[in-house]
Amino acid sequence: MSKGRIPGNNGYVKVFVLAGGLLAVFVATATGSGAFARVDAGCARQQPAVSPELAYVGVVKTSATAFRSPRQAPFARFGRVNVNGYRTLFAIREVLNGEACRPSWYRVQLPIHPNGVTGWVQAPRLDIGRVSTRIAVDLSKRRLTLFRAGEPVLRVRVAIGKPSTPTPRGEFYVNQKLRSRNRTGPFGPAALGISAYSNVLTGWTQGGPIAVHGTNRPDSIGRAASTGCLRVTNSVMRRLFAVVPAGTPVSIRA
Repeated sequence: MSKGRIPGNNGYVKVFVLAGGLLAVFVATATGSGAFARVDAGCARQQPAVSPELAYVGVVKTSATAFRSPRQAPFARFGRVNVNGYRTLFAIREVLNGEACRPSWYRVQLPIHPNGVTGWVQAPRLDIGRVSTRIAVDLSKRRLTLFRAGEPVLRVRVAIGKPSTPTPRGEFYVNQKLRSRNRTGPFGPAALGISAYSNVLTGWTQGGPIAVHGTNRPDSIGRAASTGCLRVTNSVMRRLFAVVPAGTPVSIRA
């Protein structure tokens, strides 16, 4: 299994292994560019592709290029796997339909700087999956809520970033799942990597990516104590890891 990396107290530590394969990524998967033909019965040419109950994720088949607009201004390229060896996936925000009401382009959120950046990717480059889970984080209340099909199923306290290294706010998604080699270490048994980066620790390896992970400091839960990541107890982390698929939207609010 390939090694993964998430931020530690001294930058990055190689303490994680990749979790699962593509078949374990989704609650349900629809393959190919026709997956969005049923999103809207009216088949509007351009339509949003996310709701509180359901979200869509695109998994890169072999390679993909992100454009500023369909067919114009390419600005980022992606391979089949990311730097940690996990399958590259994007959160789909909008679909552009072509002939016969079939998607031709997707506007996707990308797991790169700056936080929240989007681009257009050709539909044939992606396999399409659906996820019915969603995570909402309230920083002021130090609370994480997991939703399934729009209904809350879990509410827990979290540790958030310190004032000097705050947890970034915005709309993100789970872009990788990692198991720890040291389950009693500072990151607990596992982590859900999300498509957010620290706005402060930009010099860290990989740009300072953010994750939801366990901890060996359960006393920090409910406090502003981390370098930007969201800490939960190890028992909660095991539960989240088991039920949250990659591609799950993550909303972080003040």
